[in-house]
Amino acid sequence: MTWLRLAFANLCLSPLSSAVNVLLMTLGTASIVLLLLAGSQLTERMARDARGIDLVLGAKGSPIQLVLSAVYHADTPTGNIPLQAAQRWAADPRIARAVPLSLGDSYGEFRIVGTTTDILEIYDATLIEGRPWKKSMEAVVGAATAEAQSLGLGARFASSHGLADGGPVHDYRPYEVVGVLAPTGTVIDRLVLTSLDSVWDLHDVDHVGQSRHGGLITLSNSGRPAVQDAQTTSANTSPSTPSVGLPEEHARDRNDITAMLLSYRSPIAAISLPRLINADPALQAAAPAIEVSRVLQLLGIGLDGLEAFAWVLIVTAGLSVFAALYGSLHARQRDLATLRCLGATRGELMLSMLLEGLLLSVVGVTLGFLLGHVTMELLGGWLQSARGIELTGWRWLPAETGLLLGLFAVGAVAAAIPAVQAYRNDPARTLAQS
Repeated sequence: MTWLRLAFANLCLSPLSSAVNVLLMTLGTASIVLLLLAGSQLTERMARDARGIDLVLGAKGSPIQLVLSAVYHADTPTGNIPLQAAQRWAADPRIARAVPLSLGDSYGEFRIVGTTTDILEIYDATLIEGRPWKKSMEAVVGAATAEAQSLGLGARFASSHGLADGGPVHDYRPYEVVGVLAPTGTVIDRLVLTSLDSVWDLHDVDHVGQSRHGGLITLSNSGRPAVQDAQTTSANTSPSTPSVGLPEEHARDRNDITAMLLSYRSPIAAISLPRLINADPALQAAAPAIEVSRVLQLLGIGLDGLEAFAWVLIVTAGLSVFAALYGSLHARQRDLATLRCLGATRGELMLSMLLEGLLLSVVGVTLGFLLGHVTMELLGGWLQSARGIELTGWRWLPAETGLLLGLFAVGAVAAAIPAVQAYRNDPARTLAQS
C-alpha cells in the first residue's frame, strides 16, 4: 500500500495533467462501450423482428424499403399488390405460412396493420386480456401501444390516414379494442392489429362520400356513421346530416394488399422461389436476411468509423499518459535517487511508475465504462418513447471484457518506458550531477 499511496500522491502533484489524461481515457472508453452496446442490441433486435419470415412479397421497388416497411414498420411501402396474385404464391407447396399485410393508417405514432391472426405465431405473441379480432373494426393492440395510448378492452379510437401522426382522421368509423398482447420485445409491441376487412371497409368510400356498394356515408344523430341506400339518399339527405367521406386517394381496392410475409416449408425453396416471383412484372420478393445484412453492413461502416475515432482518443490518452509520466520522471530523478539511497530497490521504483500509469488507466476506464452504460440507458429511454426501439445500458457484453483488458494494456504500455527508465537510473550519478 505504501507504493500505491506514493503513486497516487505523485499524480496529485500535477492535478491538471492527470485530469486531462483521465478525461481522454474516459471519453474514448465511453464511446467504444456505447457503440458496442448499440450495435449489438440493434443487430439482435433486427434479427428478432425478422425471425420466422423468410420472404416478403410486395410491389416492385426497393427491396430494402419493402423489408423495412413490412417487417420493421420503419418505412413507407413500395405500393399495393393484387391479393389474388399474392394468394397464388401463398398456395405454393413450398410455402408453409403466408401472412398478408394491409398498411396505410396509424393511431398516433403506432401503425395499424390489417392482417390475419397468423401474424401472432410469427412473433410468439399471446394475449394477456381479451380475444383476437373476429369482425371488421375490432383491433388487438401491442403492449407498448396499449401503455402509451392508455388503451384497454372496450376502448374506441379513430385512426388517421398515413403512417405518421397528423393525417386526416377517420372519425366516422372508430376501432374497438378487443384484445391486448403481452410484451414480446419485438416490433409487434408497437402495432395495432386488425382484420383486412377493417382496412378495406374503412377505405371503401370515394371522394364524394359514396360507399362502393352504392350508399352514402352520413352522420346519424348519435354521431355514428350510417350508410344510406343510394335510392333514398337524395330524399333523406339534409344540411343537418352532412356527408362524411375520404379523399379519392384514400380509397382502397378490396382486392389489394400491401405485402405478404412468407415462411418456407423447406430451405430448398430459397433457391428458386425468389427468382420466380421477381420474374412477375408486378411483384418482387425480398429476403429479410439478405436485406438486413445490407443494412447492418451500411450501419457497420458508420459504427466502424466512430469506433476508429474512439480508439484515436484512447491512443491519444495513452500518449498523454506516457508524456506526463516521462516528464514527471525527469523532474523527480533526484527524489527517485534519494529513495534508492534509503533502501528502495530498482524493481520498487519501476513498480511505482507502473502504478501511476495504471492508476490513470483504471480511473479513466472505470469512468468510461460507467459513462458509456449510463448514456446507453438514457439514450434507450429516449428511443423507447420516441421510436419504440428498446435499448438498455444495464447489460455486459462479452466483447467488453476484452475491451477492458485492452484498455488496461494501453495504460501499462504507456507507463512501461518511464518505468524502465526509472529502473535503469544510477542514483550515484544523479545525486552527483545535482
